[in-house]
Amino acid sequence: MPPRFIPSAWLAAGVLCLLSPLAHAHAGLKAALPAANAVVATAPAQVELSFSQALEPALSRIEVRNAAGERVDRDGVHAIGGNAQRLGVALKPSLPPGTYRVDWQAASVDTHRTKGNFSFQVGK
Repeated sequence: MPPRFIPSAWLAAGVLCLLSPLAHAHAGLKAALPAANAVVATAPAQVELSFSQALEPALSRIEVRNAAGERVDRDGVHAIGGNAQRLGVALKPSLPPGTYRVDWQAASVDTHRTKGNFSFQVGK
C-alpha cells in the first residue's frame, strides 16, 4: 500500500491550530475609563483598564502624566473588584483641565508582557 500524504491544506490547518494558543498569550487592552481620546468634564478619581486575560497586578503598572510630564497617579496599581482582568490606579484629587497621558504595562499570569499608551482630556 503506498504511503498516504496529508494534503497541504490539512497540514496548514493543523499547524495553525497548534500555534493559535501562542497568538493569544498576551493580554490586550480591551477598554479604558476614561476612554482613549475622551474629553471628560471633570477629572476622574481613577483610571481603569480592562484586559483580555488575567493579569499579575504586582508586575503590571499604570502611570498617568500631565502635559508637563509630571505624574498625577498615586497608590500604585490595584485589581478592581477582585477581577485580575481589570486594573486601576488612583489619581491625585482635583486635576486641573488639560491633557493626560496614560502609559501602561501589563503582565499576564503567564508573565507575558504588553504595553501601550493613550491620552484623555479633562475640561474643554
